[in-house]
Amino acid sequence: MMKRPLTIRLCGPRGFCAGVDRAIQIVVLALKKYGAPVYVRHEIVHNRYVVEGLQARGAVFVEELDEIPPEHHAQPVVFSAHGVPKSVPADAEARNLFYLDATCPLVSKVHKQAMRHQRQGRHVLLIGHAGHPEVIGTMGQLPDGAVTLVETEEDAAGIQPADPAALGFVTQTTLSVEDTAGIISALQARFPDMQAPAAESICYATTNRQDAVKEAAPGADLFLIVGAPNSSNSMRLVEVAERAGAKRGLLVQRASEIPWDEIDDIGTLGLSAGASAPEIIVDEIIDAFRERFDVTVDLAVTAEETENFPVNRVLRDIELTTADMAFVNGNA
Repeated sequence: MMKRPLTIRLCGPRGFCAGVDRAIQIVVLALKKYGAPVYVRHEIVHNRYVVEGLQARGAVFVEELDEIPPEHHAQPVVFSAHGVPKSVPADAEARNLFYLDATCPLVSKVHKQAMRHQRQGRHVLLIGHAGHPEVIGTMGQLPDGAVTLVETEEDAAGIQPADPAALGFVTQTTLSVEDTAGIISALQARFPDMQAPAAESICYATTNRQDAVKEAAPGADLFLIVGAPNSSNSMRLVEVAERAGAKRGLLVQRASEIPWDEIDDIGTLGLSAGASAPEIIVDEIIDAFRERFDVTVDLAVTAEETENFPVNRVLRDIELTTADMAFVNGNA
């Protein structure tokens, strides 16, 4: 039987950003240097495939530090890429735990910007999603009551700060660029003296992935985003695809989640991956489409990323090989 033709518009950049890559490397290198188990507080990144791959290598994931048994207190515990409140390293030190902080440097930058606002006497408005680990971590850099979370333009219209002339804002790094711009505009209209952070809070990788999806989306019958439901930046990519002209956007974690019976008549597929989704799954999905369609891959590349964040100094004496990362990057 003849296969139907299908054009896949493959976005670039896609998948791992430098902060995610660094966080995974930290766990892999800690396992090589110190042996299993290496504990990780919270999912190192929001991707089940990555978490399971690290578990298979000896990582143990916990939500709180009191889950680490006393006999393993000499083993490393890694803090996730999303960042943690100041109370977490303080708790680790009180328990005499050896910890490695894998917080993305761009998240750490937002922490510093929020603290700078506070030092200069401003109440901090944090634009982000309630309950997201990054938001919890950023709010946890400052005393209770020093930060107000703003999730929507409706929130922006309703907040009543004690001193409207002494405000500064920061944002979660993984938000929709367009949605965030609307919230900032609404806040600026109400509070013209509000101070912006010293540098853009939404990270380069979030912006680049959204730009590539916007490029590839017009006219796409379906747009697949590889990512997890709890991955903020991946969920935003689905929304961006549909806004930019894709007939349908869909988040999938693996090829097995693709609703094949619903998409047998598509002619153009958009494909990208959130910043915590490994390239090996993108390859898996392309292969799955090749089994069913006569596939042509067109690249939709809008930027080249060269950022590289070094791992913790204590791990730099351990060699990281291509084989060490093949479980997420494939063998290419």
